[in-house]
Amino acid sequence: MRRRRARLLCSLLLTVVAGAGTAASSASASPASPWSARSSSASAQDPAAAAPTPLDRVVPAPASVRPAAGSYAIRPDTRVRVSGSDGSARSARRVGDYLAKVLRPSTGFALPVTTRSGDDGIRLRLTPKAAGARALGEEGYRLQVTGRAITLTARGSAGLFHGVQTLRQLLPASVERTTRQPGPWRVAGGTITDVPRYAWRGAMLDVSRHFFGVDQVKRYIDQLALYKINKLHLHLSDDQGWRIAIDSWPNLARHGGSTQVGGGPGGYYTKDDYREIVAYAASRELTVVPEIDMPGHTNAALASYADLNCDGVAPPLYTGTEVGFSSLCVPKEVTYDFVDDVIRELAALTPGPYLHIGGDEAHSTSHEDYVAFMDRVQPVVAKYGKTVVGWHQLTGAHPAKGAIAQYWGTDGSEKEVADAAKAGTRLILSPANRAYLDMKYNADTPLGQNWAGYVEAKQSYDWDPGTYIKDAPASSVLGVEAPLWSETLQTSPQIEYMAFPRLPGIAELGWSPASAHDWDDYKVRVAAQGPRWDAMRIAYYHSPQIPWPTS
Repeated sequence: MRRRRARLLCSLLLTVVAGAGTAASSASASPASPWSARSSSASAQDPAAAAPTPLDRVVPAPASVRPAAGSYAIRPDTRVRVSGSDGSARSARRVGDYLAKVLRPSTGFALPVTTRSGDDGIRLRLTPKAAGARALGEEGYRLQVTGRAITLTARGSAGLFHGVQTLRQLLPASVERTTRQPGPWRVAGGTITDVPRYAWRGAMLDVSRHFFGVDQVKRYIDQLALYKINKLHLHLSDDQGWRIAIDSWPNLARHGGSTQVGGGPGGYYTKDDYREIVAYAASRELTVVPEIDMPGHTNAALASYADLNCDGVAPPLYTGTEVGFSSLCVPKEVTYDFVDDVIRELAALTPGPYLHIGGDEAHSTSHEDYVAFMDRVQPVVAKYGKTVVGWHQLTGAHPAKGAIAQYWGTDGSEKEVADAAKAGTRLILSPANRAYLDMKYNADTPLGQNWAGYVEAKQSYDWDPGTYIKDAPASSVLGVEAPLWSETLQTSPQIEYMAFPRLPGIAELGWSPASAHDWDDYKVRVAAQGPRWDAMRIAYYHSPQIPWPTS
């Protein structure tokens, strides 16, 4: 099995990058270019003129919904009232400021954020010790809507922020526009009580095959946050590029980061760039999980330092798309000096608890060397205070206590994965034929790959993470993640076209209770997201499986 095989001719890649391709399917509901900033349903009737969105029409599906009569209307005199206890008022204020910033351009209202108490307006409350707060956990929330107020209560700032994302979806899609819209801005009455199914709800962005700048990553973070994604996995190194500055090995970024697939200029993040991404992600309640892929997928590092090669000869930089040909020199001690320095510097930059060491497709590394390498590298991650994450090939070695394995297979039948799960290794589910966002939708999709098959919206959604790995205990599943590999992607619209509408479905699998997973219901709810994506200028794929609104 090859995870990222992409036998693409340069001419085809250049054609795709230039946007010369047609829509992903002739059967699609839209004739628009797949990378246009707007899509055909932008002309649909503005939902602002319709009745308020029912509380159960959001994505991901809430855990509990109790509708009630009436609605609340945001008006010119509406205030955002924030409060918190045990020193949490600052966090509540931050979320309140974020909400007001989202709502002001489209409503035209001032929406002052205040700590003054009151029984009206939009009330954001952090109550970590209040009765019933414990049941919400760190990410859950309660949203209560009456004719007088919208009250959002949470135990932690993450829950308050996730509740704001639900509130956004309950408002008309035009609330996402950056110019003043007519309204009205009504929210249906009732109560939502919501908690996530899984603690890990991730999305991976490959910045190694093609480099994406800080602003592009921030744009993707904002899109992830809308669907309560809480982990951003950054694939920072591969054969085609090294994307993070390491002071002790400066040539990694300077030389190893100087190109990309197809021979473009590449690029890398300075340490300040990386800190900016981490801080921005944290402001949207996402934890950054950096990945340095080892011992394979390392040509950019090998090309940067000859000593990392067993023969002492640095190979040329690589701009193709084959996999499995590179390997760090496992017997050399300098390899572990390199690993220690990289992990030490990256761990110091990363406040989150996780560090991903890759470990997949090490076809040029013998099994014995692979096991020996992982036995030496995993303790280094622990030494610098991080929990090790690796692709599921790690389970064929000796996973460290507390290690997390990320599964990317296609049928869940690997015995070593189940055995590791039984022994305590936790699992992140990213089956390639379900969760890989770079898989083509169909044979006509001009971007992506198809080595795991074609993955339409229904196939991406219609599976259960809790039962996917045969014989693995359900309790071993930490969550889900949607990887997006970038061999064929260079722009934000191209990222969006491959991610939407599949990303919200993966997010729902991670957040909503298993009992809520129903394709026929979900496809209607995700269809209603189309006008919102139009308003946000997200260049999504018009899957013919989804009943998009029509003009």
